[in-house]
Amino acid sequence: MPVAVRVIPCLDVDAGRVVKGVRFTELRDAGDPVELARAYGEAGADELTFLDITASAHGRATTFEVVRKTAETVFIPLTVGGGVRTVDDVDALLRAGADKVGVNTAAVERPELIGEIAGRFGRQVLVLSLDVRRAAGTDSGFEVTTHGGRRGTGIDAVEWATRAAREGAGELLVNSMDTDGTTEGFDLPLIEAIRSAVNVPVIASGGAGKVDDFPAAVGAGADAVLAASVFHFGTLSIGQVKDALDQAGHPVRR
Repeated sequence: MPVAVRVIPCLDVDAGRVVKGVRFTELRDAGDPVELARAYGEAGADELTFLDITASAHGRATTFEVVRKTAETVFIPLTVGGGVRTVDDVDALLRAGADKVGVNTAAVERPELIGEIAGRFGRQVLVLSLDVRRAAGTDSGFEVTTHGGRRGTGIDAVEWATRAAREGAGELLVNSMDTDGTTEGFDLPLIEAIRSAVNVPVIASGGAGKVDDFPAAVGAGADAVLAASVFHFGTLSIGQVKDALDQAGHPVRR
């Protein structure tokens, strides 16, 4: 039986509030993370992703209390990322109620962290986040950025995805900085490039604006689709997205 496509709302959190902007700037308040999490759980979301979008840039840890309250509110898998630097950080987030932990900046700075996390907790716990933008000078035409998309690295995104999967990342959350918050559609060439290079699940992120964008991302190779603003501000519902996926022939959980 084919694996169902997962629909994942993303809670970008800054100072205890859900926010959403364009390419992590011009942030608008989108509500209380615990209340939004509860609503999404009731609406049929398959998972939730909680990203503290300024933790790495500001050099601080993710807000554990908000994670704990969110985990107590929802009964679907919860991925938490932002400011995760060590195995001990992962341990603390799992104890606070996270099911999976997202890592980005710290893994780029010290790739050994991937194997350390996977070795201690199992690769199913580790979601490697890639904030990717188009860049000349890389073989694939895509580079990895860090610190919430603020810093380019010159690292080829496809090569990094391949290495991360080999080192123990259980999933790849691929966020296009070129389309993030634009509602102009997912970056399909980016999804295709990553999908062709790895055999772990790929979560498409960045750019969803209409229901047709979601089946297109799955057609490009995504195993799960993640969105924020279209859900937070009521443009689309979880049910509408699942209907569109279903009608396009992709299995979904009801």
